[in-house]
Amino acid sequence: MTDRVWEAKLEINLNDIFHNINEIKKIVGPDVNIMPIIKDNGYGTYLNTRIKDLENFGINIVGVAIVDEGIKLRELGYTGDILILNQPMDTEIEAAHKYNLIIGVGSIDFLNALGKHPYEFKIHMEIGTGMGRTGIRPSKTEEYIEVASKYPNIIIDGIYTHFSCSDCDEEYTRKQINSFKTALDVAKTKISTLRYIHCCNSAGILSFKEAHFNLVRPGLILYGFYPDESLKEKINLKPSIKLKSKISFLKTVPEGTSISYGRTFITKRESKIATVPLGYADGIRRTLSNKGKVVINGKIAPIIGTVCMDCFMVDVTDLEDVNVYDDVYLWDNENIFVEDIAKIYGTINYEVISTISQRVRREFV
Repeated sequence: MTDRVWEAKLEINLNDIFHNINEIKKIVGPDVNIMPIIKDNGYGTYLNTRIKDLENFGINIVGVAIVDEGIKLRELGYTGDILILNQPMDTEIEAAHKYNLIIGVGSIDFLNALGKHPYEFKIHMEIGTGMGRTGIRPSKTEEYIEVASKYPNIIIDGIYTHFSCSDCDEEYTRKQINSFKTALDVAKTKISTLRYIHCCNSAGILSFKEAHFNLVRPGLILYGFYPDESLKEKINLKPSIKLKSKISFLKTVPEGTSISYGRTFITKRESKIATVPLGYADGIRRTLSNKGKVVINGKIAPIIGTVCMDCFMVDVTDLEDVNVYDDVYLWDNENIFVEDIAKIYGTINYEVISTISQRVRREFV
């Protein structure tokens, strides 16, 4: 990859991530393991490429979504446990064995598929307690264990569930916890190999201490963002990600000049316009057109006109001493936050950070 002077970059501060892990440790205590969720290339940060830093920080198990993500971690040299949270396809069983991956399994049919292979598999038993997605019903726990016990190559290493609204519905989440405990009580009497018990995502960690069990799964809070504004008082996080580009072009235009596609912005005065080489192909939605703002030299400036595939324009008329190559931040965590972008998009902070495209270079600082 060439080193373009105005190349867009996602800056990731590792020290901030480690600060966040320490804050999580304070909440869960010394007897609860932390399993960072680094699916989607670490929520788009590429933290998975710095896996040795996580190992050196004492992390010995990580969670990903799919088999290919686990394979990539092995190829990057990670030797700890890797849990595939989503049950894979039958065609991926061989790869799961080859790369020594622990598999989340939420169906009896898949147990039978695993049992046909000569290899040993560690699995985590997924209980469906109310997400309405995957996992067995708690009432099927005993049947599941009986089927697994028929196959000497299957070791039930863990049991888990997924919360659906731990950030917004306490009553429903407690119902999920109680439903999970029903399954867990059965599992504890019948499984001697049970090593990990886990329920809590980021919001669950902060709000449901009784569900920490012996493993928690921080995702968003690992990177320094809150699943909900109401949780800010519960943990001191440092947002670890900034998105920046640079001014690649400056021009002064007269009153009445149209800016970008569709002529959605017409200057009402002589204006100084900056072009920023970052667009919707980089994961910046067109929704920011005439709505978004950026930070240049610590000052706020508006995005004007339609966001293009590869760039957008900013009105810098009211900013002093602006030059080509000046840094431009979409969010800097001081003046503009990811949540500000999410509000304009009509989505959540998770989606904003995880959909920045591969064209944007990741830079660890």
